[in-house]
Amino acid sequence: MTDATESSTKFQVYGARDLDQIPQLAGLDARQRLEMKAVAAVLPFRVNRYVVEALIDWSRAPDDPMYRLTFPQPGMLERADLERMVALLRRGAPASVLAERAREIQARLNPHPAGQQELNVPRLPSGRPLAGAQHKYAETVLFFPSQGQTCHAYCSYCFRWAQFVGLEELRFASSETTPLCEYLTANPGVSDVLLTGGDPMVMRAKLLRRYIEPLLAVESLQTVRVGTKAPAYWPQRFVTDSDADELLRLFEEVRAAGKHLAVMAHYTHPAELSTDIAQRALARIRGAGAVVRTQSPLLRGINDRAATWAALWRAQVRHGAVPYYMFVERDTGARRYFEVPLARALDVYNDAIRRCSGLARTARGPSMSAASGKVLIDGVAELRGERVFVLKFLQARDPAWVGRPFFARFDAGATWIDDLQPALGAREFFFEPEMRRIRDRARLRVLDAAGARAQLGAS
Repeated sequence: MTDATESSTKFQVYGARDLDQIPQLAGLDARQRLEMKAVAAVLPFRVNRYVVEALIDWSRAPDDPMYRLTFPQPGMLERADLERMVALLRRGAPASVLAERAREIQARLNPHPAGQQELNVPRLPSGRPLAGAQHKYAETVLFFPSQGQTCHAYCSYCFRWAQFVGLEELRFASSETTPLCEYLTANPGVSDVLLTGGDPMVMRAKLLRRYIEPLLAVESLQTVRVGTKAPAYWPQRFVTDSDADELLRLFEEVRAAGKHLAVMAHYTHPAELSTDIAQRALARIRGAGAVVRTQSPLLRGINDRAATWAALWRAQVRHGAVPYYMFVERDTGARRYFEVPLARALDVYNDAIRRCSGLARTARGPSMSAASGKVLIDGVAELRGERVFVLKFLQARDPAWVGRPFFARFDAGATWIDDLQPALGAREFFFEPEMRRIRDRARLRVLDAAGARAQLGAS
């Protein structure tokens, strides 16, 4: 692994069409290359020179964690789907045929988990949907800037992979902040806006300013959050990019306006904080007045060891970041390749926390971002002679659910909340009746909107 801290200051990216141009892949045989291309035809692939040269230990590939995190692996598709795509590539099938088969596979990969399209879309006072936004939790609105719907490199586990595969109907995006500000003014209980994607940090500072500046005038807004992988995948964004200083001045202006600026940084492995430029980037972000909070899912073959998480959290604390979340891999995309049983995830979390000082114990987890909310696996206990998972909401669609413990039968193989059964004789979890009502109301809104469109068309 090369510490390419200053040599890779010019951004160079490789996509699915460039796999044969990456010199480090020259050692792969023809079958391996074909499988890699087959996966990249279905799931998004994008990597940059810094990740390739500075973060991947090529002497350990294909077992290197950063290699698995960024390069397509054959196990990311079901074997039958992989073989189908390999056969099409081998015989030189037209791009249209490849795309059609890829769409069939993508449709089976739960492209928008947790009801994002059905349950999370907010509406303006006029009743019109607020484009490019999601509002799931009372205090926080997610906003997807149109020009921020890509990343410096893609994570192979990404739960928002559907944003990157070229289907507009799967994308959340908006180029306007005026409707967003209208929505925030009409909903003063919203204290936080999270700019997300993709990665807003792919935008030039002048363009990012166009999205952030209007938010600073919304009196009820307290916090501007920016979800980003740039500190790990392209730390040059904050250090050597031509507008890095301008970007940091924008951060300072957010603070000067009396708003809290939270950079929600995605660090998946300690290697991402091992380079000098990554550490300098973190120092510059903090120096501009932002608080950096860190999060990542627990991923088989990448960071599913307690020692890895302990090293990651200790490094984050050492460089001034606040460990925030350990997530469970979401039920979408290549989840079968990465998922870890909930019982093991809890063991990894507890073992890692024990190895850290109290300053790293701000990390909460393992947490599932389900349709109902962020469900924490809080422990395993024995109640009334039954072994159970102890669960609670860290965030929820109904704030009254937060912090209320509930119990599921212990299942050593369960990997997601849908695998769990209520314990202690309960027929369902306490929140499920209300979730049915929420889904029913959402379906009625969709039917009403479809009826209104039909009437307009008829007139």
